[in-house]
Amino acid sequence: MTEILNTRPVAVVAGAGPGNGLALAQRFAAAGYVVALLGRDARKVEALAMQVPASRAYACDVGNAASVAAAFSSIRSDLGEIDALLFNAGSGVFADIEAITAEQFEAAWRVNALGAFLCSKEVIPSMIERGRGSIVFIGATASRRGGIQTAAFAPAKAAQRSLAESMARKLWPKGIHVALVIVDGIVDLPDSRKQMPGRPLDAFVSPVALAEAVHGLTTQDRRGWSFEIEVRPFLEPW
Repeated sequence: MTEILNTRPVAVVAGAGPGNGLALAQRFAAAGYVVALLGRDARKVEALAMQVPASRAYACDVGNAASVAAAFSSIRSDLGEIDALLFNAGSGVFADIEAITAEQFEAAWRVNALGAFLCSKEVIPSMIERGRGSIVFIGATASRRGGIQTAAFAPAKAAQRSLAESMARKLWPKGIHVALVIVDGIVDLPDSRKQMPGRPLDAFVSPVALAEAVHGLTTQDRRGWSFEIEVRPFLEPW
C-alpha cells in the first residue's frame, strides 16, 4: 500500500470548470486544503489544476457509477479521506416539454441528481466514522419552480434539493454538515458576458463571492448550521 504523505484536509470539487468550480477550488486551497478537481474532460481539468495551488485533477463522469468509484478510490489513495465535498456539477438542456427528449431529460437527472447521490455515497462512511465533514451542493432557483424552458433542468435540480434535505436530516446528528446553495442569477463567465453585452457587471453572480459563501458554510459553528442559503447579485430581481 502506498503511504499517504498529505497531512492537509482534502476538498473535492465535483464538476470543476471555469467560473464556480475554479473559484471554489482556489478558495479552499487558500484555506489550507489540498483540492481534488473532478471533470469529464481530463485535459481541461488538468489545465484547471494548473491554476490552483496544491490541487490534483481526476477525470470523472459523475453520472456514471463506475467512473465515480474509480475517481474517489484514487483520491483516497493519493490524498487520504475527504473532509469537504463540493458538488458543483450541473447540466441541462433548456427546452420545453414538447421539445425535450427522453435522453436529454435523463442526462440532466444523471448529472444533477444521480451524480450528487453517487459522490455523496463515496464520502459519507468516513465522515460518519470521524464524526465530521461537509457536503455542499450548488443548486439553482429552478429547484423551486419549473419554468417553460426548464422541463429537464428543473426536475433534476428539484431532485438534487430533495436529496440534500433528506441527507441533512440524517447526517447532521452524526456531525456532517450537509448544505445547499441556491444560485439565483447568471454566473459571471466570458460566455455569459458575450451573450448579454448590455448587462451590468453587478448583475452577474460572482464566482468568487459564491465560493466565499460556500467556504463560510463549512466553517459554521455546529450550533448554528444553515441548510439552505441563496446567492444572487444585488441587482437581481426576486
